[in-house]
Amino acid sequence: MLTGKINLTFMFVPYSNTSNDGIILWKKTMITALDKARKNPGSMKAKILVAARGLFGEYGFHGTTTRMIAEKAKIDISTLHYHWGDKRDLFEAVLMDINRDLGRELIEVEKKIHGRPLGDRIKIAIAAMTDYLFVHPEISNLVLHRYFSKTRHEMIIDFKVPEFIGDIARSMGLTKDAKKTPARGLLEVLTVMNGIHNFVSGENFFRPMVKLNRKDYIKMVKETLQFVLIPGFTEREGKKDQKVKKNP
Repeated sequence: MLTGKINLTFMFVPYSNTSNDGIILWKKTMITALDKARKNPGSMKAKILVAARGLFGEYGFHGTTTRMIAEKAKIDISTLHYHWGDKRDLFEAVLMDINRDLGRELIEVEKKIHGRPLGDRIKIAIAAMTDYLFVHPEISNLVLHRYFSKTRHEMIIDFKVPEFIGDIARSMGLTKDAKKTPARGLLEVLTVMNGIHNFVSGENFFRPMVKLNRKDYIKMVKETLQFVLIPGFTEREGKKDQKVKKNP
């Protein structure tokens, strides 16, 4: 765990490795800082957060320095520390910010697909999440960074991957209870999401290979994922329906 004192918006929040109260207080302080940044997008706090999201997404935690973030935000390092603490604090804030964004987007997707046939649900969900992640590629980059790299310090906040997968599985009709999604359902959702993440994060590598402009590349990514993934889900659903008809 992080140790020492964290300076966030005129506050010093001390906690130790064994203090749950300290961690809870830290989280509340970070949430307050994020709320301030979100409520005032033109503020210095928000400006630093945006710069950090982009750089952490591109270079990962260890590949990004506070100097790089300060230079991108066009501020000095002391201003960065004043608003967000050290690099680990800011990285935690970025993860928390992305968790919020993903959660809100999934709620919107669920509203769009609720009550539709399975094939339509998957088609709409793939299209919506693909469009969203291509607008926010740092999310896919950070997800893949967290999959395949390690930080030297344990993170207090991380991507809420299990919760998100469960919510998606419920939206796709793979489970009735998001918190009790079976292993197969989780892996099927991961297949869909990782397919999108790979095409988003690997755009600069894949797009020249297939010789497409960005608009056509995004369109074809959606069509390809839908073509490959939808039949597997709908075929199984059709078999279930047949069994129900044979054994009413």
